[in-house]
Amino acid sequence: MPDRPRTITFITMPAVNIPALQERERVQSDFLVLERTDKKTANGDPFAILTLGNSSGRIDTSPIWSDKLDWADGADRGKVVQAIGDIALYGRNGSAKRQLALSAPLRVIPENQVDVLSFLESVGDCTALWDWMDKQRAAMQSRTLRSVVDLFFANDEFRVRFERTPGSPVGHHAKLGGLLLHTFEVASIARATARTTRANQDLVFAGALLHDIGKVEAYDVAPTGFSTTPCGLLLGHVVLGALMLERALAQLRAPICSEGQILELQHMILSHHGSLEFGSPVQPMTVEAEIVHWADEASAKACDMSDSIDDPTNFASGRETSDTKPWRVRRHVYRRGHDWD
Repeated sequence: MPDRPRTITFITMPAVNIPALQERERVQSDFLVLERTDKKTANGDPFAILTLGNSSGRIDTSPIWSDKLDWADGADRGKVVQAIGDIALYGRNGSAKRQLALSAPLRVIPENQVDVLSFLESVGDCTALWDWMDKQRAAMQSRTLRSVVDLFFANDEFRVRFERTPGSPVGHHAKLGGLLLHTFEVASIARATARTTRANQDLVFAGALLHDIGKVEAYDVAPTGFSTTPCGLLLGHVVLGALMLERALAQLRAPICSEGQILELQHMILSHHGSLEFGSPVQPMTVEAEIVHWADEASAKACDMSDSIDDPTNFASGRETSDTKPWRVRRHVYRRGHDWD
């Protein structure tokens, strides 16, 4: 009898919820090294600061000074380490930030004993998102638009890549599954707007699903985190999306839509950032393209605001208004101290 495939069991310590960690809290957990910065003091003594993370978020270590620098031996970017320490606040007044002050050497976990990608930030189970999207695809009245959308979203290989892709390398929806969540939000907002404004709902829904397909080729996922691919840098996800649509349609034996219809779909992809200043070569010229653009803005900006409010490092002073202006929103944000029953 043939040998059964070997099952690899990964053994790691329970993950901690990084955003919920409080000052003086004891931490012993496994983390992915997202960044390592090696510096020198004014006297020339070396030290290092690590950015550690898991699926819930990220946190910096306190400086690892020269007398304990060997504690970080082998703790390079992309490695998984077991860290032991306490949460401390660094800084004064409104600029204090949480750090993990190590109390023992880091232990580098061998790569064959850990699923490195499981330490990247993630939106979690995507089943409900796919169920909603597939239900809405099945309900489309336009057979032409349904056929175009299905070139991607009925393709299992594409779905796997799409679910894995972040919404951005650093910024809105920068998580595994982030692109799928963002697309769900854009499609939901756009459909509701189209229904309210009496626009073509199927066309808006198709544009929402297709608007960011280029990110599958523009972004890369690796043990070191999320990054932009060479084609993402050279062309950008907006242009890549239009090219992907053109390639998919060109591979068909018989056309499923007219040249005018192809142009309109490409226009929705190319214009969804609104202007050249923000990465679109053209501005929206149809009602449906305008709706997709603003739905994309609403999803991205709401994510920026929510993440900024949910980040406890922005409220180290304990006030309801953020201590500083988070970079993603560039203004103070308000964390309400009351409930709405």
